[in-house]
Amino acid sequence: MIRYAQVGIGGRARFFYEAIAGEFKETSKLVGFCDINQTRMDYANRILTEKYGLDPIPTYHITEFETMIQREKPDVVIVTSIDRTHHTYIVKAMELGCDVITEKPLTVDEVKAQAIWDAIKRTGRKLRVTFNYRYAPHNTKIRELIMNGTIGEVYSVHFEWLLNIQHGADYFRRWHRDKRNSGGLMVHKATHHFDLVNFWLGTWPKTVFAMGDLMFYGRENAERRGITQFYYRAHGSEYAKDDPFAIDLAGNERLKALYLDAEHEDGYLRDQSVFGDGISIEDTMGVLVRYQNNAILTYSLNAYMPWEGFRVAFNGSKGRIQVTVVEKSYVNGSGKTSAEGAVASKNISVFPMFGEPYEVEIVEGVGGHGGGDPIMLNDIFGTPAPDPFNRAASHVDGVMSILTGIAANKSMATGMPISIESIMPK
Repeated sequence: MIRYAQVGIGGRARFFYEAIAGEFKETSKLVGFCDINQTRMDYANRILTEKYGLDPIPTYHITEFETMIQREKPDVVIVTSIDRTHHTYIVKAMELGCDVITEKPLTVDEVKAQAIWDAIKRTGRKLRVTFNYRYAPHNTKIRELIMNGTIGEVYSVHFEWLLNIQHGADYFRRWHRDKRNSGGLMVHKATHHFDLVNFWLGTWPKTVFAMGDLMFYGRENAERRGITQFYYRAHGSEYAKDDPFAIDLAGNERLKALYLDAEHEDGYLRDQSVFGDGISIEDTMGVLVRYQNNAILTYSLNAYMPWEGFRVAFNGSKGRIQVTVVEKSYVNGSGKTSAEGAVASKNISVFPMFGEPYEVEIVEGVGGHGGGDPIMLNDIFGTPAPDPFNRAASHVDGVMSILTGIAANKSMATGMPISIESIMPK
């Protein structure tokens, strides 16, 4: 029986603690929750008792993180806290003798990445980053096609990710809107996408150049488009009632319990206006990456699109692969975790250099992130089969995915290309 403690009991935490309490209860045990907010931990315990018939587990304030580990003696700590704090709990957990599983992104900048890198070398503990998109059947199939040389050597990749006006807007309502917390979408969200390119191509980034700006969200942009009515947060605002970008915390049981009922403890407002002041992240981004194998990536991310999903094309010495995936809309913490990243439609087409184009059959996946979530959870908590695709992501994978985004942030700030080697942990 492996003992788990979890720190950060917000919207993403439920994905992990329900898996342990449910499907993997024979081999896994939750022994402690740690958070800044007691109301959120009490809500998580209600889920464990009412839905799974378990006794409440001990709860600890973030100031008692070390006490939790010393008292409850977990084998593994699961980190699902705010991004900028990941390194704090990862490093301390390792120093206290625990392995770690962390939600993406690994962390938000190269200084914190170095601290994690040093802790792993110093303690010898293991760290795993939960890149569930790797496990989605369509993403695994792309890896298989490239591994098998379907289009020969890949020379270039064109990759665009669209966040729609439900999911994309949500990053501008909550703590992610402050770049100090999240690293911006170049780190928090694009870590998934940059990891996929690393995974698909089997290589690491070398040089990054990027441009980006806040062009749609934020008060100044709204004023420029003629909007004259503003509010700070949606709850209790008359103006918010007519704003399609507003979120109703009181109208959703999960959001109310996690955030509205909990905000008196820490002052965190989950429903800030996406057209307010104080937003320091970009919503429109373009990135150019050269990889160690000389492949070139052109990547774009926009957070205000009418549909959600991605298009990616691979150009190689023997042809081209084109992929389109449309995802269903989702707001974090508002419903079943299986709805997050759920796929509405998908298509993979191969265009051989000398031959007829054809579509690739994809095995249907069940669950969140295109069917990747259940496979990853079994890989973490269950009995995974040997994996020829090496989808389990290590700390090296976690570092290499965020370094592309960190370099992109530096490039946007300086207007210069950034060498990955210059920010790589030593």
